[in-house]
Amino acid sequence: MASQLDIRESRPGDTAGIERLYADAFPDEDLLGVVRALLELGPGVISLVGVRDDAVVGHAGFTLCHVEGGTEALALLAPLAVTPTLQKQGIGSRLVRTGLQRLEDAGIGHVFVLGDPAYYGRFGFETEDRVTTPYPLPPEWHGAWRSLRLGDAEAPLEGKLSVPEPWRHAELWSS
Repeated sequence: MASQLDIRESRPGDTAGIERLYADAFPDEDLLGVVRALLELGPGVISLVGVRDDAVVGHAGFTLCHVEGGTEALALLAPLAVTPTLQKQGIGSRLVRTGLQRLEDAGIGHVFVLGDPAYYGRFGFETEDRVTTPYPLPPEWHGAWRSLRLGDAEAPLEGKLSVPEPWRHAELWSS
């Protein structure tokens, strides 16, 4: 029988487990710099971990941001990782759903993600064309920029998404 999965806010003691998780889940990508920077941002990031048997087996980050020139608080869902041997068991889905609920409870009306349309479509994310990414995306990623309206939020302003420093690196939007 599988042991219990707990979803909670990450703590400083989780950092090594989170770093190991990203190295295992994305061996061909170097996400550790952005992951570390996001963990240090403090209240500008909701950082959730999935913990099983005292080990971090999943992580999701939700970074607060806004549209340039606007004041409405929005969120960017990224990064998201699950231990490779535990993928397709609902851990990532639980992390995403928990994060979305926390954002909605905090009054955040829109969440953006750059990711697999089939995966994120399950949560209601749809192709986004009003708010653009901070950097141009490769043509082959057409349809991967997506958004989700939470609750009864109004449509956000049109424009470019303004993100905090950890996300201001073009290679994060094109690799």
